[in-house]
Amino acid sequence: MNLWTRLRNEFAHAFALQTLGRDLTPEELALLEKVAAGIVRRGMADPAVLFLESLGPLNFLGSQVLHGLIPFLELVCDPTELERLANILERRESVEHLSTLITEKAVTA
Repeated sequence: MNLWTRLRNEFAHAFALQTLGRDLTPEELALLEKVAAGIVRRGMADPAVLFLESLGPLNFLGSQVLHGLIPFLELVCDPTELERLANILERRESVEHLSTLITEKAVTA
């Protein structure tokens, strides 16, 4: 196998937009449900969906910001849940799922 073929095979998925990871677990889905319910309860469904849809491609950067804000946010939230949420939001499909949950809960509320 020559060098170019080997490099092409190694970098075939380097810039792929589709995730190759696993689906969301029931615990992760429950945490997303809790977050969506809290957003809808506070009347922030429309701004949250707009924010999630506009910054969807930057979900990894957003999750890293959340990791950085955990020391401040743990004053008002559970730090283990914040850590789990930041890890969940690193995956592209989680942002779309959260947006859908917020929209569904806002319609039924």
